[in-house]
Amino acid sequence: MTSPRAGAEMIDWELAVATATRLVRPGPEVSHEEARAAVAELRKHAADAERHVRAYTGLASPDGGTPVLVVDRPGWIRANVAGFRTIITPLADRMAARRAEIPGGNAVSAVGGKITGLELGALLAFLSSKVLGQYETFAPPEVPADLSGLDKKPTPPGRLLLVAPNIVSVERELDVDPTDFRLWVALHEETHRTQFTAVPWLRDHIEGEIHAFLAETEIDPATLVERLREALSGSGPAPSSLVEVVQTPGQREILGRLTAVMSLLEGHADVVMDGVGPQVVPTVAEIREKFQQRRAKGASRLDQLLRRLLGLDAKLRQYRDGAVFVNAVVDSVGMSGFNRVWTSPNTLPTKEEIHNPAAWVARVHG
Repeated sequence: MTSPRAGAEMIDWELAVATATRLVRPGPEVSHEEARAAVAELRKHAADAERHVRAYTGLASPDGGTPVLVVDRPGWIRANVAGFRTIITPLADRMAARRAEIPGGNAVSAVGGKITGLELGALLAFLSSKVLGQYETFAPPEVPADLSGLDKKPTPPGRLLLVAPNIVSVERELDVDPTDFRLWVALHEETHRTQFTAVPWLRDHIEGEIHAFLAETEIDPATLVERLREALSGSGPAPSSLVEVVQTPGQREILGRLTAVMSLLEGHADVVMDGVGPQVVPTVAEIREKFQQRRAKGASRLDQLLRRLLGLDAKLRQYRDGAVFVNAVVDSVGMSGFNRVWTSPNTLPTKEEIHNPAAWVARVHG
């Protein structure tokens, strides 16, 4: 019996990678020696950041963490395609099963898969120059090209990526001390790695929420087109991003919970990087001020439009709202009291509690 996924996939993944790597903008001009020195320094800072973050947060991983990879922009693209392909498998299975029931469905899907592959490739090319680092939560047990030259080895799910050309580009743009800036970035990203490795249930919880979100997806093209038409005509509620256009009521509820979790994780990382900073990053105040100005200013009008349509402005709000929540809770009950947030999914803040830290303290500590 032929598997429903034996035909064309919903996304032509190879085409997505090829498109993104073809469109990706080149990184800053650096000599071979400068590149090697930057990679070596980032790897050293990642190791140092692990020690600083765990001392500051009181969180520790029993297995010693997950891999740290220093990558270029194409390496980041390949890693994210692999992770994205892993997480949307349930939706792909549903669509493949439905396609198999439709005469000519595989042929139509093959065309659609190539179109989607091109679109995804263009999106990844745009994002690949924006990301400084990333904890890839749903990475499969394989690695992209690591700029340190290490041999490829199978790894468990989860890995930390530091995008060397983007880090060098931003430190030059801000005109800040490169050594301090690289450690500052490593502190933020290492906090994410510590969150997931020290809290074993967190990855499965988020994956479950994402799978529930995908299970709610309406795969009827007519329904999606009608919702898009309503949004563009103004007859429906105005969406803040393209993502919201295709959401069902059930998905909005799930997304509310995911937004709260992501705000917590991003805000916690910002608080830790600034909390550790004064002891190990001499110019942390200057870096934070210039980086905040960069966030607020944004880039070109086209860049700002793309950020809004893709929901990236919401991510910037997550940093701010999450940091306010974490600081308020730590001020109220200390870091050990805050760490009760990692006890179980029931102790995670709700979307409402992110904006009302006292309510979380009352619920969890009261």
